[in-house]
Amino acid sequence: MTKEKKYSTLPAAEKAPILQNWLNEHKARDLAVFRLPEGNPLADIVIIASASSARHARSLADGLSELCKQEKFEVLRTEGYQEGQWVLVDLNDIIVHIFQEPVREQYRLESLWSGAEALPATAAEGKENN
Repeated sequence: MTKEKKYSTLPAAEKAPILQNWLNEHKARDLAVFRLPEGNPLADIVIIASASSARHARSLADGLSELCKQEKFEVLRTEGYQEGQWVLVDLNDIIVHIFQEPVREQYRLESLWSGAEALPATAAEGKENN
């Protein structure tokens, strides 16, 4: 009898496009994706997205959690959910930051990852996100 694995063993590089596509389909804006240097203790990949409102940010976080449950991606925790200004979803090997635009501009996380490899925003290429 084989025991079913609790979480997917899919590498972060293969999970990220699934998350990106879902975020794009649910109207997240201005996706930025970075592969962190190997051995980084934070995560393998960071995804940054903007939401149009606190409600939208919470909805994106809820939807990501549901997607992860369906795909068996591990979710360690969610931070900032109540305020909805900056919601962090920690998937262990991927960190997703969902920002209100003014907060994103204030913290400019993209500048923290300037040495990291920027990955293409898969589904957003050639598409208009309203």
